[in-house]
Amino acid sequence: MSLRTIRTDGIELATEAFGNQAHPPVLLIMGGMASMLWWPEEFCRRLAEHGRFVIRYDQRDSGLSTKYPVGQPGYAFDDAVDDIFRVLDGYGISGAHIVGFSLGGMVGQGAALKNPERVLSLTAISTSPLGLDTSHLPASGEAWLEHMQVDVDWSERAQAVRYTVEDARLIAGTAHPFDEAGTRTFIERDFDRSGGYLSATNHSILFDVGQAWQGRLPEMKVPLLAIHGTADPIFPVDHGAALAQAVAGARLVKLEGGGHELHPGDWDRIISAITEHTGNTN
Repeated sequence: MSLRTIRTDGIELATEAFGNQAHPPVLLIMGGMASMLWWPEEFCRRLAEHGRFVIRYDQRDSGLSTKYPVGQPGYAFDDAVDDIFRVLDGYGISGAHIVGFSLGGMVGQGAALKNPERVLSLTAISTSPLGLDTSHLPASGEAWLEHMQVDVDWSERAQAVRYTVEDARLIAGTAHPFDEAGTRTFIERDFDRSGGYLSATNHSILFDVGQAWQGRLPEMKVPLLAIHGTADPIFPVDHGAALAQAVAGARLVKLEGGGHELHPGDWDRIISAITEHTGNTN
């Protein structure tokens, strides 16, 4: 494991790498308001043990990367896409396998469309198709939507941690028990490392992908694997199916009872699927 801060174009992107740099590179992108720690260290190590050079990073306004005033993010969706290539450039990597979770999966789709020559493959976990009309797909669960309406003081540690633990409970699947104590301990550590979650609320801007991406998904030539829990309450599994259907040759792996999460009980299945997918495209 090695830490590296990529400093370029006036921004800083905190990264961490696992494994042998001579192995095929896999870049992990986490979702909204989530630092790279939401890709658990043990998950990254296990993936690296399958002969991959694994990199995770903090998107802007999360973790230790550049932060902006609340409501004034100095970036948009296209910049988040370009940050993928900034990280790869920082490691001297011309092309990598991209794995994105939730919002990170949408950013990964953008990368695969913008610079397909640098994206060896894309694995999109618990996400929704970029630039497609999803109004006909199932909406997010009511309990989670109600939770999203709660007014939170993100600068206040106890309140932010309590809210985020409850959020994690609501988006968990049905196949595995929810570890409340372990989740709270992790979120407290993540909050402290990030210096609070206040600026991470800027990530809401990233869901405004812009007209330039509308209707482009069928153009994707990069090998695509979609992984999706069947009990995901944020993006119901039909979103993953629609993504796979939109891209020629794409494959969908369903995690029975899986939620909007990377539950340790699903790691073997997820890592196996990623390893197979990236192995086919080296």
